[in-house]
Amino acid sequence: MSARIKVATLGCKVNQYETELVRQGLQRAGYNDCGENESADLCVVNTCTVTNEGDAKSRQVVRRMHRDNPDAKIVVMGCYATRAPDEVAKLPGVVEVIEDKRELPDLMSRFGVIDVPTGLDGFSGRHRAYVKVQDGCLLRCSYCIIPHVRPQLTSRPQSHILDEVTRLSEAGHREVVLTGIHLGHYGVDWNRNQPRENWIRLAHLLRDLCEIPGQFRIRLSSIEATEVTRELISVLKDFGERIVPHLHLCLQSGSDSVLRRMRRRWGTKMFLDRCHLLRESLENPAITTDVIVGFPGETTQEFEETLETCRRAGFSKIHAFPFSARRGTPAAEMPNQIEKCVKSQRVASLTELEVELREDYFRNLVGSELEMLVESTRQLAPANTILPSSSDHSYQVASEEPTSNDVLLRGTSCRYAPVESIIGSTHGTEVAVGELVRVQINKSDGEKLHGTVISS
Repeated sequence: MSARIKVATLGCKVNQYETELVRQGLQRAGYNDCGENESADLCVVNTCTVTNEGDAKSRQVVRRMHRDNPDAKIVVMGCYATRAPDEVAKLPGVVEVIEDKRELPDLMSRFGVIDVPTGLDGFSGRHRAYVKVQDGCLLRCSYCIIPHVRPQLTSRPQSHILDEVTRLSEAGHREVVLTGIHLGHYGVDWNRNQPRENWIRLAHLLRDLCEIPGQFRIRLSSIEATEVTRELISVLKDFGERIVPHLHLCLQSGSDSVLRRMRRRWGTKMFLDRCHLLRESLENPAITTDVIVGFPGETTQEFEETLETCRRAGFSKIHAFPFSARRGTPAAEMPNQIEKCVKSQRVASLTELEVELREDYFRNLVGSELEMLVESTRQLAPANTILPSSSDHSYQVASEEPTSNDVLLRGTSCRYAPVESIIGSTHGTEVAVGELVRVQINKSDGEKLHGTVISS
């Protein structure tokens, strides 16, 4: 069999992992990735429904897949497919809608996959690999649709995860990101009716992953502050050379009254206490977050409280989102919905604060030795030569007097800060994309760090 496949993914890291798992399974049955100008026989679209925009973009991708591949069968999966399967089934070219991700092995079997994979052998097109360790969420935050479309709490067998990370490391991935719908609830489904001393939690998984040989680092994706336990922090501290000192703690609001309307499980005091504990235990950790602005009834005072909480937390990055009402959630029916213009103004104010906090954090990293995952390299021209910028269509003058043998490295540090470094011919070792290098940070321009490569 020689058939061609195209895949498209919207949304979170879990979705990206699941798309890659399906893709690799279909390759075992003889499917090959489409070339640039080829039409596919099968298209797989993994959708997102976390916002109204996610629904709209999902529909657009399905329609574009049909337009570009008119003879292809289109299979649609993901959270939007789960929430509105009849709506998705009416889109052009769609032959199957997967309403439950637990059906993925059956889906692959129907398309000829005999040996259904239990994990990935690599992560195509990415320097870092995502590893899904659990699925499902039991919480009922008033704004969130995800527990309605992924309600079943399931943790992957630890042996599958350990084998997968071993294969990913052997395939050359130098960073693995552990991800899940509710990452901090890894193992919770196994622990019911078990004595506490027999519980398995994320900290246990992390400790075992750190024992795997090889040159790679581990990063955690978003986690609830309540699940950053002393036990977890102890593992982060004990394996500081393997687990990066970066945690993405979901704040959502810095106002206690808004948090109560959101049905969150904690207040700002607990959140700030966890941030303080992390800074006491780890060396200058990066703490990033998500914040929803314009939640129904959010007053000017409540928004100011959010700004103050963010200042006190000292985030290095804030993902600011305007509230998006999702049909079927309590928040969508709440009174005092905030006007779009007000939400936009508050996003802008929070973004201004984020810039200030990021600059402060980056200044604190000057003089540090950090580990960078190299994500791009570019040969530099001699000094005063006009160079095209890779980020836009403008031009910049090489300012650090590079020689014709110098190379500009760009990547992401262990503390989730972008880094640039010029490596010269005197370094003696060629550095490739995807490698980990040690960099001495010399300065910050507020948006990124600049440093000198120490070793690779």
